[in-house]
Parts: sequence; C-alpha cells; structure tokens
Amino acid sequence: MLKIFVNDKPIILTTKVEKEKGFKNYFLKSVNLSKVIRELNRTSLKEARLIHKKEKKLLKKFLKKLPNVVAGGGKVFNDKGEVLFIYRNDKWDLPKGKTEKNEDIETTAIREVKEETGVKGLEIIKPLETTYHIFKRNGRYRIKITYWFEMKTSYNGKLVPEEKEGITKVAWLNKKEIAQVLENSYANIRELI
Repeated sequence: MLKIFVNDKPIILTTKVEKEKGFKNYFLKSVNLSKVIRELNRTSLKEARLIHKKEKKLLKKFLKKLPNVVAGGGKVFNDKGEVLFIYRNDKWDLPKGKTEKNEDIETTAIREVKEETGVKGLEIIKPLETTYHIFKRNGRYRIKITYWFEMKTSYNGKLVPEEKEGITKVAWLNKKEIAQVLENSYANIRELI
C-alpha cells in the first residue's frame, strides 16, 4: 500500500476494494485524477483509493497520470543527534529540491541540503523511504517524487536559509522540538520522521 499525498490527505494505491467509509474507491485505469484531487481538496473526504489488480504495476501506472518532478532531500543529523529542519510557506519541512540535468539523486540531495541551509560536510548514511505528493504549478497538477537520504555532518557553523526559495528559518531540532514542529508540517514529513 503506497500513499501519495494531496496536502495532508492520501491517495492510496492498492489491489483491494474495500467498503467505502470516509474514503472512495476508484479504478486506476479509468480514474479522472484531477477530479479526485479537487474532491480531496474541497470536501470532507479523508482519502481516495486507486485500485489496480496487479500490485507491481500500481505505482508505474499511477506515475503516468501526471507529469513527474524528481527531487532529492535529506534527514540530516548533527553530532548532537539533532535533525536539520527548514521553515518555508508557513510549514516546517526537511531540505529537498529538484534534480538538475544529468545529476544523480545522491548529488541532488546533498546539493539541495547545502543550498537551502548552508550546511557543509554532508555524508549520506543510507537511503530512506521515497515520498510522493501532488502539487499544482502553472495551473497543472504534478507528482513530486522525493528520494530521501539519512545524512550526517559535523558542521556547526552558521545556518543560512535560502530566502529566494522562500525559506525563512533553518534550525537544528532535538526530539522534543521535532514533536512540536511536526504538528505544523506535511503528512509525508511526519511519516518520514
């Protein structure tokens, strides 16, 4: 079962048709995805489920429904075990951004974290879950596919928010602070943390 978020409401890709209660079932092959997104945004519907008989083909067929934007990002730990967060568009988030031409995803993730926060000396420890969310740009819906990596750094210099990207704060947060800021974050970030 895979979740693609529309704001904080999930579209769930599944092979099982279940009795609708707080959600609606749609067949992936014939779904009008724009209509589903509008319904999630404008009604009390909690989630939508897109059904296809073959589990291995669910994601591939879904990703063909909208243009894809590929991004890389990091859940970065410092020597104190704190995690690096950014504040953008009135929400706490983890640093991430789009790939550039001919750039591998690991390079993207490190570059974006450095650009958005000013943090240097980043080292990838391991890949994390990939997240998916739908957003609208220039009047068209798109799917952002974000490949996340756990990273570490010994950097203790100045944090520099990338203001031209709308980032107003960068902070190292401990477990208690993370629990608080996740209340004002995105569903896919809450799942990743």
